[in-house]
Amino acid sequence: MPRQCNICQTARAIIRRPKTGQRICKECFFHVFETEVHHTIVDNRLFKPGDRIGIGASGGKDSTVLAYVMKTLNERYGYGLELFLLSVDEGISGYRDDSLETVKRNQQQYDLPLKIVSYEQLYGWSMDSIVETVGRKNNCTFCGVFRRQALDRGALMLDLDHIVTGHNADDIAETILMNVLRGDIPRLGRCTDIVTMGDGYIGRSKPFKYAYEKEIVMYAYLKRLDYFSTECTYSPNAYRGYARQFLKDLEAVRPSAIIDIIHSGEAMKVAGNVKLPTMTSCERCGYISSNSVCKACVLLEGLERGVPKMGIAKVSKQAEHDGLDGARRGKAVEPVHFEKLREKALEIRKQRMLDAAGSCSKDTRHCECTGDSCQ
Repeated sequence: MPRQCNICQTARAIIRRPKTGQRICKECFFHVFETEVHHTIVDNRLFKPGDRIGIGASGGKDSTVLAYVMKTLNERYGYGLELFLLSVDEGISGYRDDSLETVKRNQQQYDLPLKIVSYEQLYGWSMDSIVETVGRKNNCTFCGVFRRQALDRGALMLDLDHIVTGHNADDIAETILMNVLRGDIPRLGRCTDIVTMGDGYIGRSKPFKYAYEKEIVMYAYLKRLDYFSTECTYSPNAYRGYARQFLKDLEAVRPSAIIDIIHSGEAMKVAGNVKLPTMTSCERCGYISSNSVCKACVLLEGLERGVPKMGIAKVSKQAEHDGLDGARRGKAVEPVHFEKLREKALEIRKQRMLDAAGSCSKDTRHCECTGDSCQ
């Protein structure tokens, strides 16, 4: 005999929620999923009316569902947000080029502006060329470091106030496990934060922090959303894969393990006598860093000098010396300094506010322009 939905008690249940064990119908599943994300946004005060929000869009299930849900909730609850799709082209043939086609279709389907930034454009290197140089071990380090900075660069180009990413509960639990296993205290202390500061100016948040990956997949399937599902060509050797498999084994025994790990991570506090790195700005590119030169600039320097493992592994003094004294390969480009990007973003914002104000009265007592142009 078909079971009735635990919530509405009328429709036939077709889903058993991995997160709660409830048996519910399709419509109730849509409602509870969207409502939980809404409460995550509201309870944590992620946005304010008028914010320009960039949705990190890769074409995968998480970012596609995030774009759809953000647009839906923005219209339903009147958040008053201006939404954009922001994508990073890492330059992975047969993977990212195909997934970006999905993002372009999403742009049309959701009627949202799209900005794509590429590693080739920003750094002079694609992931294909990086892997050709460094091999398939540690290549994810390059990609992760460059992607984080690329998102912030794209956000400044669009003059965004905030970036949202599709990181879900499974991703966060995996990150907690990885940081525990590596003994990475600084990252362990902040990896459960729902809001972080990317370049030190633009906030970055995770509205799916408490959403299980399985429920995101079910939502995408039942809504018939258009998403790309192929795994990255270079990810099978990633360290995260081992944490992911361990987490899936835990979930099979205890479904609440994912959310339990997140709550444990939230409850952890770094002891007062533990010395944590002091954040500053990279002296080369201006990006937030715990060292005088940020990780991205160190990795780029290694690629350019012929010492690709610089910054990710112990390199012999002689090899490093030979590489640094050798001729530059001339492949890398010098990334635009973040201060220049921030100045440009400020100019864009001032112009936008002037355009919104229309013809100015030139009377500073009544002028709506907040820039200096009316003075």
